[in-house]
Amino acid sequence: MRKILLSLLIALLPLTFLASQSHAEGMTIADTVLKMPLAEDVSMDDAVESMKLRANSLNFKLVAHLPLYKELESMGVETKRIEIFQFCDARIANEMIKENIDFSAYLPCRITLIEDQDGKAWLTTLDLDKVIGMADLPPNLMEHAVKVRDTIEEIMTAGATGDL
Repeated sequence: MRKILLSLLIALLPLTFLASQSHAEGMTIADTVLKMPLAEDVSMDDAVESMKLRANSLNFKLVAHLPLYKELESMGVETKRIEIFQFCDARIANEMIKENIDFSAYLPCRITLIEDQDGKAWLTTLDLDKVIGMADLPPNLMEHAVKVRDTIEEIMTAGATGDL
């Protein structure tokens, strides 16, 4: 259980930082998040399978999966479905960290499947445009950052639409 809670805290650190920085600039936490609702005919299980298949076809590895709702249920906490998926292209991650170790706080890329209080399913992730805009990257790394952003969005879109 400690490992799961530690993983969750580590996963939330980048958002905590962005929230504190952004609030001072008039932004809210919602301004740092990309959200996609699942299509009406797409089940959460179908979304998961679609994301995994799309990530694999794009050479992004699923490096971690945290079914947080199961952990909460085992603790007797009533909850809606919450799962965190972590995807990575290790080569790009390595290049970004070589440029600036601060990028390590944003790795790996996370997509959360979450059911809201009304039963609507969503996919959420960090809005990488916000990070890319602050990064001051050399052209070759900017190209990689844009590729990561586009790949994560494509994985999410596949999940949201159930596209295999």
